Amino acid sequence: MLIKRFARSDDASSPNAGRRRALRAGASTLVLALTGTRLAFANTIVAVRVWPARDYTRVTLETDNPIKFQQQLMASPNRFVIDLDEVDLSPALRDLVSKIQPNDPQIMQVRVGQFKPGVVRMVFDLKAGVKPQSFTLPPVAGYKYRTVFDLYPAVEPDPLMELLANSGHKAEALAQNTPPAQPSRPSSGNGTPSTEESEAFFQRYARREAGPRALRPAPPAAGDRMPSLAQRNDDGLLTPPSRAPKTARLLTIALDPGHGGEDPGAIGSSGTYEKVVVLQIAKRLREKIDAQPNMRVMMTRDADFFVPLGVRVQKARRVDADLFMSIHADAFTSPSANGASVFALSERGATSATARLLEKTQNASDLIGGVNIKTHDRAVAHALLDMSTTAQIRDSKVFGTALLAEIGTVADRLHSKYVEQAAFAVLKAPDIPSVLVETAFISNPKEEQALNDPAYQERLANALLKGIKAYFAKNPPLAKNRTA
Repeated sequence: MLIKRFARSDDASSPNAGRRRALRAGASTLVLALTGTRLAFANTIVAVRVWPARDYTRVTLETDNPIKFQQQLMASPNRFVIDLDEVDLSPALRDLVSKIQPNDPQIMQVRVGQFKPGVVRMVFDLKAGVKPQSFTLPPVAGYKYRTVFDLYPAVEPDPLMELLANSGHKAEALAQNTPPAQPSRPSSGNGTPSTEESEAFFQRYARREAGPRALRPAPPAAGDRMPSLAQRNDDGLLTPPSRAPKTARLLTIALDPGHGGEDPGAIGSSGTYEKVVVLQIAKRLREKIDAQPNMRVMMTRDADFFVPLGVRVQKARRVDADLFMSIHADAFTSPSANGASVFALSERGATSATARLLEKTQNASDLIGGVNIKTHDRAVAHALLDMSTTAQIRDSKVFGTALLAEIGTVADRLHSKYVEQAAFAVLKAPDIPSVLVETAFISNPKEEQALNDPAYQERLANALLKGIKAYFAKNPPLAKNRTA
């Protein structure tokens, strides 16, 4: 039987060899063309940013298009592995290694490499266990697509426990400090008390002496004997009975430096970031409050990282704050706008066009800063509900009026001499007098320069402290048990 030799497609003796070579060359050209197309449309890493903080560390990848990724949390040792699809190892990704700081609370180091064609692997070596959250954000406010990796510590820090740990010694000193108090004249009238009257009140309060001021009665604790009846002094004000135990506690102030992390806030013409200057002012005010024998402070953020609006409210309520102050720097389309202002919550809409514009920009902070909506804690979301009360708004306006009186002695002018109102999400703690302070217009070149001046920041912090004291002098705090 004659067996014919099998003709290979590349056999030159085959009668169809030329045609097959032409088809194969065409196919190769098509494959190369498709490969070139894929590489042309590969996702481009525009920027990589890292925001380390005690609360959590955020790693943000900014890209031209949304990217797909797979992640895996590993133990022994603790690692967080991320594979980025259709991504090439770019200089921006390589630079991620240098962005990990030695003092990062969560990340020890990161390794980045081309795992296989079209896949880049990032391996984060962790200092301890974490609870990662990953999500993608659409373009907003100058950002392109952002893929966010939030690394929360396995045991999240409790602001109440931290506050008690940092102020326990002060609470003990206040409880044991019983020198005789010097008598002082009470404030007359219903206006804001003078600085001298405020200081006199705080001297009495720090020495556990009520002085001749009126008292707001507090119900006795379970098991305590009912105190003897209070008596009225010559002015008709209630005074404590001689045998009743005198109570003093630390006053808790929640300071909220606006924006942070991915959210820079307003940017001045010289490049000043609002998030930077308001944090500097808040830290100065924190030092002054901590120096008071009967006050303590909790900051919603003490570094450059983003805190969602609801979490800011939640933190203030967690520490049972007596007052909440959110610190910002205003901005407007015209550089001539100037002056400081104070805002309280409104249930009926903004009280002016400026307040309405500010309400819109400030409430958009979550969109810019980046919030994982899918895993947003229900308690946090609940804090953003409109739970405001008439009493909270009333007390907030009184607090704001006291602040304006003091800020007016430092700022060149007030943008509004009255407390304005708007529906700010960050002011919706139903049981805490809350205000938002716009320290100046960062869009005004002169005021931008002042906001960067340490001397001006110091004077402003002093004014804010005096406003806090003036409010308490006119509105003595009620007894509390949870954080005393």
